[in-house]
Amino acid sequence: MTSDGDKSYVGRFAPSPSGALHAGSLVAALASWLDARAHGGRWLVRIEDLDAPRNVAGAAERILDQLDRCGLRADEAPIRQSTRTSPYEAALERLLAADLAYPCGCSRRDLELAAAPADGERYRHDERVYPGTCRDGLKGKAARSTRLRTDRSPRGIDADTGTVIAWTDRRLGAMRQDVAEEIGDFVLKRADGVWAYQLAVVVDDAAQGITDVVRGEDLAGNTARQILLQRRLGLPTPRYLHTPLVLAASGDKLSKQTGAAPLDLADPLDALGAAGAVLGIEARGTSLADWLVSAVADWHRRWPLP
Repeated sequence: MTSDGDKSYVGRFAPSPSGALHAGSLVAALASWLDARAHGGRWLVRIEDLDAPRNVAGAAERILDQLDRCGLRADEAPIRQSTRTSPYEAALERLLAADLAYPCGCSRRDLELAAAPADGERYRHDERVYPGTCRDGLKGKAARSTRLRTDRSPRGIDADTGTVIAWTDRRLGAMRQDVAEEIGDFVLKRADGVWAYQLAVVVDDAAQGITDVVRGEDLAGNTARQILLQRRLGLPTPRYLHTPLVLAASGDKLSKQTGAAPLDLADPLDALGAAGAVLGIEARGTSLADWLVSAVADWHRRWPLP
């Protein structure tokens, strides 16, 4: 079952090929697929393979095979971020030309050795908020990374360009973050030349016409930075829905870093049923196709578009 639908709906699943899908990543894949199908839209897959040292040979192909075995098939051929240097470069050049980004010469060690903070200095998760050290020039240091300025707003873009970002997550509700105060000037291109996730995902979501981002709750903290970048670049902002996480025995998010095992697809229906249970889906069906039809209907009931 699908609704009459928003025919302009475009969703996506964007895995990193650092290993095969595990139980947690299947939850995100299933949720994004269900949301697209429930609202009569298209579902795309994007391989986020910019961080070459973390990529595992053959992982992208294995991920696509796992999705296919679960009946989660994209409506277009997947794209790979590693082929998209030009649009990232163009976006960065636009920000630099508008004095909304700047080269930074600070190394990780420089930040670690920074003087002890005074009372009340800004921190986030025990990490010092970047204070704009290189905003006014490198002062003899060599350029390493490139950062977005959060002390300045663009001209000529008809949008809210302040750094206090408020949005409504379809599951988590009202959200708010002051990027300047809580994050500081964040990296757009890393010192090793790798494009930062925040810039790449914003450019790619706009290029692919993504209207709805459905992803794991661990990525909710990135949303304000991405909305700020969308506004700075004059790009549309999608709707967001962040799904529950699958936790490891330690209580941490299940991930490759916490020892998540590759997805067991001896019976894809069992794997989907487990993922659906995390999402609160009530679906029935003795075949993969029937279960997915039932799951789409239940998702449509639970998660209508605003």
